[in-house]
Amino acid sequence: MKLVSYKTEDREHLGVFVNGHIYNLNSCDKQLPDDMNAFLKDSEVLMERALDIDAKIKSGEIEPKEEAFYEIMAPVPHPSSCRDGYAFRQHVASARRNRNAAMIPEFDQYPIFYFGNHNAIQGPGEIECMPDHFQQLDFELEVAVVIGKKGRNITAAEADAYIAGYMIMNDMSARTLQMEEMLLNLGPAKGKDFSTITGPWLVTPDELETYKTEPKAGHTGNSYQLKMTCTVNGIAVSSGNMADMDWTFAEIIERCAYGTDILPGDVIGSGTVGTGCFLELNGTGRLNNPEYQPQWLQPGDVVEMEITGLGRLSNTIREAGSDFSILALKK
Repeated sequence: MKLVSYKTEDREHLGVFVNGHIYNLNSCDKQLPDDMNAFLKDSEVLMERALDIDAKIKSGEIEPKEEAFYEIMAPVPHPSSCRDGYAFRQHVASARRNRNAAMIPEFDQYPIFYFGNHNAIQGPGEIECMPDHFQQLDFELEVAVVIGKKGRNITAAEADAYIAGYMIMNDMSARTLQMEEMLLNLGPAKGKDFSTITGPWLVTPDELETYKTEPKAGHTGNSYQLKMTCTVNGIAVSSGNMADMDWTFAEIIERCAYGTDILPGDVIGSGTVGTGCFLELNGTGRLNNPEYQPQWLQPGDVVEMEITGLGRLSNTIREAGSDFSILALKK
């Protein structure tokens, strides 16, 4: 099932995406809420009802009226929190090599994550950026999961049962801001807090069963063979696979939930896939060719990410009508 949040006349709704059409879940079953957050809070009960509606639409048993005029939003427009992991060894190793740093052994000992700005979640469409963001503006190609039930001190062996679904994530990054603030060993903060893009819908785990594969040796949890790609203005720039995750989402959730609650609606990203951002690509390019010209996102660029089974997430980068700069405020 593909769950989608969408807007009509400034009202938010919850629907299912079936064969290119959106159908409102509440109109099909009044016991289903009309927004994602309310649905996730009771998803242990409501998920089966929604799956039943989805199956009946697909089989033709019911023919609800489809939505004709709508704006697709982030699948979880108002998440309770947003964390981002660091699960792909290839990306970490390449980024460190490109700055003459040895691979850090702690990467293979435990998964880590940082908290993003859960109030800066955006979906498909235009992404407005400030002048400082365009100082080395970057995308990051990732997968994200959404938590479907409350838990605490969860082991990796049981953690997959807490996942309501999967979606594409583009963890936008302003690299100049990020690199400056991380010199103080605190962050990322302003380099990451302006936009985290997710979408286009939330895909329930049952849809990905045929893609399931074994996790990396020594790891626990579900793994999936899902091809991940990104294009900028129609030109392919990144390619990887979700199966390349070294740390599984189950293991990341285990760490997230240690000594604290994870809640329905929490979003957890995988971290960047290998080749999944300009920072890594530029570093590798310069390492191999001193004449390499670095590339960063510019106003008007169209960024499209596609992941097998999860759909395509498309965004256009726009320039804010402001010249305000915090970089200019440095003492």
